[in-house]
Amino acid sequence: MDRARLASLHGVDTSYEPAPGHRVPVPEDTVVAVLAALGVDASTPRAVRAALDAHEQAARDRLLPPTVVLQEGSGRELTGLPAGSTVLVDTEDGRTLPWAEAPALPPGGHTLRARTPDGRTAAAALLVAPARLPRPPARGHGFLVQLYSLLSARSWGMGDLGDLAELAAWSGRAFGTDFLQVNPLHAAVPGPPTDPSPYRPSSRRFPDPVHLRVEAVPEYALLTGAAREEAASLVARAAALREGVLREGALIDRDAVWELKRRALELVHAVPPGPGRGAAFDAFVAAGGRALEDHCTWNALAEVHGPDWRSWPAALRDPRSAATARARDELADRVGFHRRLAWLTDEQLAAAQRAAREAGMRVGLVHDLAVGVHPSGADAWAGQDAFAAGMSVGAPPDAFSPHGQDWGLPPWRPDALAATGYGPYRELLRGALRHAGALRVDHVMGLFRLWWVPQGGEPRDGTYVRYDAGAMLAALALEAHRAGAAVIGEDLGTVGPGVREALAGRGVLGTSVLWFERDYEKDGAPLEPARWRTDCLATATTHDLPSTAARLTGDHVGLRHRLGLLTRPLEEEQQEDAADRAQWLALFGRLGLLPEGPDDEEAAVKAVHRFLLRTPARLVGVWLPDTVGDRRPQNVPGTWDQYPNWRLPVADAAGRPVSLEELAASPRLHALMEELRGPLGRR
Repeated sequence: MDRARLASLHGVDTSYEPAPGHRVPVPEDTVVAVLAALGVDASTPRAVRAALDAHEQAARDRLLPPTVVLQEGSGRELTGLPAGSTVLVDTEDGRTLPWAEAPALPPGGHTLRARTPDGRTAAAALLVAPARLPRPPARGHGFLVQLYSLLSARSWGMGDLGDLAELAAWSGRAFGTDFLQVNPLHAAVPGPPTDPSPYRPSSRRFPDPVHLRVEAVPEYALLTGAAREEAASLVARAAALREGVLREGALIDRDAVWELKRRALELVHAVPPGPGRGAAFDAFVAAGGRALEDHCTWNALAEVHGPDWRSWPAALRDPRSAATARARDELADRVGFHRRLAWLTDEQLAAAQRAAREAGMRVGLVHDLAVGVHPSGADAWAGQDAFAAGMSVGAPPDAFSPHGQDWGLPPWRPDALAATGYGPYRELLRGALRHAGALRVDHVMGLFRLWWVPQGGEPRDGTYVRYDAGAMLAALALEAHRAGAAVIGEDLGTVGPGVREALAGRGVLGTSVLWFERDYEKDGAPLEPARWRTDCLATATTHDLPSTAARLTGDHVGLRHRLGLLTRPLEEEQQEDAADRAQWLALFGRLGLLPEGPDDEEAAVKAVHRFLLRTPARLVGVWLPDTVGDRRPQNVPGTWDQYPNWRLPVADAAGRPVSLEELAASPRLHALMEELRGPLGRR
């Protein structure tokens, strides 16, 4: 009982409920290991007792919690302070106010100071957040796209930020789209081979320069002589990569693309920017501060010692060591190169968002924030104190993954976040929102709790660790407010009680995928469109699910069978899938959304989107590959080398890659998008 109480005090669950009424105990070894990762010894009854005593003593001695959260315009009683204590607020803009004026404080990150009559003092972070996040348009639609998969006639073997700007300019003007949701553009851990998954990045704070359109860098045009000739050779090799993907069926090879781009950018780096651009670069570096310096230092060190900082010489594993400072000086040119890349990528992201807004989009780019980072990458190196050592984020067993999931991502320590006023989280959000009209938060339930798996253990033997959801949401609301951006939470899968309600209460939109929207409280039938929630992004599919054409034809079941992922006989799975599909098609027919009949695949894809427009959903997203009948998923969870995850270009129904230019001319795409310009779409 003492260990369970100690675990509860630190937000560690000792049991979980995978299904209503079915509670599963967490192994004691897991509880002990997770508490140890939080700096708490629970290995013996004596250690547990000592930890409880220490916790109680700290609570008695503490004058203020590490972080205090206020909602704009409201007050809060500070408990635990002796009568007669003085409480002041140091505001972001340099003022000092009495605590009584706290309800008048604007949103921001302030500092709270307290002094007791006997002279004891304490300080705490004070987050003042708006009551609700900015809202997107009352009704809008847009594309969902994995940027690497969108190749144009100018791509270097994978989609880039120039392609993103072109897609935004075209779709906004041609179809009145309001947004483009892209995959995480976070910096990857360098290879070879580079992990192609955008959800296991080296850094969530900085984007990856592999997405740069090299020829769009102004200094590229200033190359001369041998450098110009070498650049032309690189462009020719890049064209061969592109044609290999678009015409010969090759997979997207991120490492091959980066090899060419890196050399071209090294040539560009030798050309100093002019005075105006030089001043802009200096301002970017100054604003980036230590976070930018750490990121660029890690990249330079990784070039010398390999991409896993845990295998570096011991002194370099500490980003604050004297040895790391010396190495930064010795590698000054490479650190400077990576600074330059960060700036150029930021510039092109800004240009893409500008193109979207100039095309009439009311939201523009919707960036995607991955749930965590790679343990060997830059963020994990620079922020070691904030991550739980020996732990990995994952998911408990469920119907989709009966053995649970281990994503290999180190979790943030909730106590470390609170101690810093949620500084690392806020900085991350500022970077992600910098050139965004909205932000998609992957696995948004992680603001409330995450499934921690001890290193070397099975995913099923993990446990939930709880975060201060009020503080996490306050930080999110504050940074979104400052950016003027909406937030979309990916709330699919296992969602704890009250989570969706809490998110909706702060204005965070949910994600509703057609095939999962059923009346589970009644008979499990497809949910009528009028009963869908309003504050959501409604879609037919996501990057982790079958395309709409694959779902309508049943191709996705055959694929899972070929990959050995089915848990039941093929015939049984096919029968269930056919019955599921028939229910939806029958509903489409009953609503008059499928006048062409159920045997017309292209018409059925239109019917799916006609249905989405019948819902009250604030945003309707169209998976870009669905517009040309692509049957291949971009990612099949549960596979690694069995399927080319994250390496497929957008393709048509026959599997033939389709370029951006061909998409723009596609009759099938135009016919589908006209449906969204109809009476329920924005004209």
